[in-house]
Amino acid sequence: MTGPVLQFDQSEFESTVLTSEQPVLVDFYADWCQPCRMVAPTVEALATEYEEEALVGKVDVDANPELAQRYGVSSIPTLLLFSGGEVVERFVGLRQKDELSAAIDRALGRMLS
Repeated sequence: MTGPVLQFDQSEFESTVLTSEQPVLVDFYADWCQPCRMVAPTVEALATEYEEEALVGKVDVDANPELAQRYGVSSIPTLLLFSGGEVVERFVGLRQKDELSAAIDRALGRMLS
């Protein structure tokens, strides 16, 4: 993984994601998933763009099936936006960067024009 994209797993998910004071965008993916590969550059771009304001990371559903089950991830890619330890937005399938950016901005309390 290049850049500021974090890798989350079961062992530190709660301490990193659920207790974060910043919004956290989590990409549930699998290495074999072609749509997941297609969204990866967008996730990396968001991680760089929001590096000072939000956390952006990935969860490998094959290595962490309990996290996928806990959050009802039945299709991948699924991107969940957490704020205050709660899921505030859910995106299933390929999404455009501007749609994800707008969600992060909302979680940051930014007014959208």
